Amino acid sequence: MGKVFLVGAGPGDPELLTLKAARVLAAANIVLHDSLVSAEVLAEVSPAAKIVDVGKRCGRKLLTQDEINSLLVSYTVTNEVVVRLKGGDPLVFGRAGEELQALREAKVDFEIVPGITAALGAAAAAGISLTDRRLASQILFSTFTRRPEANALEWGALSPATTLVLYMPSLDYAEVALRVQEAGLPADLPCVVVSGATGPQQQIRWTSLANLPHEEKLPAPALLIIGRVAAQRFQELAAKYWAETEGFVDGAVRPVS
Repeated sequence: MGKVFLVGAGPGDPELLTLKAARVLAAANIVLHDSLVSAEVLAEVSPAAKIVDVGKRCGRKLLTQDEINSLLVSYTVTNEVVVRLKGGDPLVFGRAGEELQALREAKVDFEIVPGITAALGAAAAAGISLTDRRLASQILFSTFTRRPEANALEWGALSPATTLVLYMPSLDYAEVALRVQEAGLPADLPCVVVSGATGPQQQIRWTSLANLPHEEKLPAPALLIIGRVAAQRFQELAAKYWAETEGFVDGAVRPVS
């Protein structure tokens, strides 16, 4: 039997593929890819490989997850290198756990090749740091869902010092803003929407939670970063912080007494 590689395609720019991912794609016999994988990344696949689109279109899945699992197992019978190519990193909101379970149960050899997750690609595109010892001490990656049971999102100890990164934030920005504020974040907190991060159609929109409902909707795939680090005028926030401190003393920040 062949071997299955779960490969992260990164956020879109093929130059952000890892060296190992590029090598595996060049050696692939068959590649099953999601809809978030860019055409530029697919161009890195071996010309001799068969490419199978198993993604989602307008909310409709071409194949169920069980069908994808079965394909992964069956393709290893006649193919040495089977690639499951996922946008971003395969282990972040990519249903990798279900596929890995199916491979283990079928006793199929597999290997995971990590990729740059969309949050990092979006932050890099916007030129912001997801953490900053002056402003943000923690990051929370989450998705947004409109299911009724998601009204009480388990976002833990959200605070103004949290950077909240929402994958697939939905086109209803008003509902997103409302849910986040209900979770305890202030209305004036900065946020940025990044659409098509690192790709040729990339768009970046700077706003705040209060103004988010009035923003024009950006096309998917999009990602929403909420937190102090998402301020377009970061220098103003930094200046406010440093005004309350003595700056660096022996490599540490000392508060004003």
